[in-house]
Amino acid sequence: MIEDYSDNTLLINALKSGDSKAYNYLVDTYHHKLCVYAFTLIHDQDFAEDIVQNVFVRTWRKREKLKTDFSINSFLYKSVYNEFIDQYRKQKPFFPLEKKYIDAITDTVKEDDERSLERVITLVKREIQNLPPKCKEVFLLSKQDGLSNVEIAEYKKVSIKAVEGHLSKAFNILRKTFDGKLDSYFFLVFGIKE
Repeated sequence: MIEDYSDNTLLINALKSGDSKAYNYLVDTYHHKLCVYAFTLIHDQDFAEDIVQNVFVRTWRKREKLKTDFSINSFLYKSVYNEFIDQYRKQKPFFPLEKKYIDAITDTVKEDDERSLERVITLVKREIQNLPPKCKEVFLLSKQDGLSNVEIAEYKKVSIKAVEGHLSKAFNILRKTFDGKLDSYFFLVFGIKE
């Protein structure tokens, strides 16, 4: 008989009883999604995978304490976030994160895990794609590729003032769209401040 582990209660009960197939299902279903989420927090692929691995190991070790009325999806995302914060506190000098950006991540997680995070990332990327072509190109060279204004000016064969103008226009358009949440959204997508 094949168990339907997609049912939250059945999955948690199977995990609590030590069903290794349920654990394999959990890892297969959530590993990649959680790694993507962890990467948005830490911007280090290896570290993101370590965080997710720690969460899976801890979930298995403490499986008897799982509550069937909790969403396993929300539990895992919150666990990844908590593990990230624990690692951040232990290695504070290595992570140049400021409190307001951790708060921004916390607010996004509170809104309800994966769906809200994916929604924010999709929305930001869509709005960037809607920028005027030259603004979009300069913006992506700056924020996605990490080029300085001077490097962009040399690459595009335009003045630094032109680059600054395109960036300013892009930020003005995006600021209106995201109504005060631009900093935290950018941090989630690019790991940067505006």
